[in-house]
Amino acid sequence: MKRFALAMVLLFSAGCSVHRPEAVEPAIDIPHAYLENSDTVARQSLQPWWFVFNDSTLNRLMDQAFGANLELDQAIARWQRAEAAVRSVTSGRRPTLSLEAQGGRQRRASFPGPVTDDYYSLSVAAGFEIDLWGKLASRVEAARLEREAAAADVDVLYLALSARLADLYYTAVEQRAQQVLLEQTIASYIDILERVERRYRAGIVPALDVYQARQNLAAARARLPQVASRLAASEHGVAVLLGRYPERGKAGQLTVLPTLEKSYPPGLPSQLLNTRPDVKAALLRVKAADKRVAAAIADRFPGFNLIGGYGGSADAPRRIFDSPNVFWNLLLSITQPVLDGGRRRAEVSRQRTVFQELLAAYQERVLEAFREVEDALAAERASRERIRQLEARRESTAAALRLATDQYLLGVSEYLQVLTAQVLHLETESSLLAARRQIIADRISLGRALGGRWMMRQRRQRGRFADDLPREDVSHEE
Repeated sequence: MKRFALAMVLLFSAGCSVHRPEAVEPAIDIPHAYLENSDTVARQSLQPWWFVFNDSTLNRLMDQAFGANLELDQAIARWQRAEAAVRSVTSGRRPTLSLEAQGGRQRRASFPGPVTDDYYSLSVAAGFEIDLWGKLASRVEAARLEREAAAADVDVLYLALSARLADLYYTAVEQRAQQVLLEQTIASYIDILERVERRYRAGIVPALDVYQARQNLAAARARLPQVASRLAASEHGVAVLLGRYPERGKAGQLTVLPTLEKSYPPGLPSQLLNTRPDVKAALLRVKAADKRVAAAIADRFPGFNLIGGYGGSADAPRRIFDSPNVFWNLLLSITQPVLDGGRRRAEVSRQRTVFQELLAAYQERVLEAFREVEDALAAERASRERIRQLEARRESTAAALRLATDQYLLGVSEYLQVLTAQVLHLETESSLLAARRQIIADRISLGRALGGRWMMRQRRQRGRFADDLPREDVSHEE
């Protein structure tokens, strides 16, 4: 018995590693600064990226979306499913205990003849798998990593949702600004048309000038329905993100696009690996795959199980645990796979290929993350230059329109010059609004590309992620 107890102690205390964890590194050497930004100062990412717009209406819409968006509810349900999987796998490392009771009347053969009597039994059975090779521990760790990856997926959705909402919100603002521009332009065209008609009635100008003025006015009016349609689509999109039926009026009434005078500091490229939740999720899934490889390898080694039972049986319930009727057993079961058709070996190979696939996906995700930041920085730089050029062009088209109108009313030039100046000025004003909207879109893309840590607070506020918060930071060093 002493030898048996000593063997049990050794089995419980031993831990033989059958798999060395693989090192997971990005596929590139991370630079010290971005190509489009030479700043090497670390960026604080605790504040939400859209705070740079200083828009209380947008802030309110974000809060509403984070509390009512249906995609977020789906992501949270997936996290809860991953949490349940952790509890399910963890239970495999704990002892099992079952209670079995029987009672009845039976007829059996005996030497004197058939005998009919009562039979009662009550027993307790216990079992425990000794995780000598770390198979169960690896499975539990894989499930925990998958749970943390599911939490990172929620962060990804928070980030994507904030970008989509801001994009739709400022699209609606731009369309209202385009609407105001068209209404002002139409009013100006009407004024010019009335002057042309008076000059026509006075016999100063031909009828062609009247038709051209009406043509320009009709063209401007024809653009209004397109703007109204895009405005409606944007407001419908905002309503759906808020978990509502498509409706109007949820995107506020702002008609002026904000001016972005300062560049958004992207910080250091090395920060990106810890601020991008999609990169973190990819890394976590690589590590989970590595744990599943370890579990598959351990499954090829002998399995050790402790099995115990205690109970009794008698012809009356009160006599079940009388001394002669009690039975018990304690067994150590050792199982060594011998022939399985190569199934376990194939499973190890399969898990290794899954690991390699996820590792390549993680490394690609890292490259894509850096590309998205560089693209957003380059796009914002180009948009700033475009705005500068369009502002210069607007000054020229406005001056040309004033001069052409004055010369026409003085009878110095033809109406065609006024017509051309009107079209060019309207197109320039509209393009300038679109360019200002584009630089906001570039800033939104940059905010999404840089990620951040503000999503952690959103998850805390929902109160459903307390278990995974201590493991929030994922190190990229093995």
